Amino acid sequence: MRRAVFPGSFDPLTNGHLDIIKRSAPLFDEMIIAVLNNPDKNPMFNVEERCEMIREVLPTVDTSDCKMRVEAFSGLTATLPEDLKQVR
Repeated sequence: MRRAVFPGSFDPLTNGHLDIIKRSAPLFDEMIIAVLNNPDKNPMFNVEERCEMIREVLPTVDTSDCKMRVEAFSGLTATLPEDLKQVR
């Protein structure tokens, strides 16, 4: 399985983010959109709102046959793939 992780704050989600998702989706079987929760910053939207916005918009984006997951995370992006394996 070819899996990708697209990390970011997505505060807010932009057309540029959606373009990256659309262009990269055909290359992967699964894409995890990882929404950063950084308590040291003052985001416009909280992490739950950002995840929900992404989930609402994803069905309008042509993602081919790529399965999309939206996950919130805290900490280092470098450790995220291993952290996600433990959640499964």
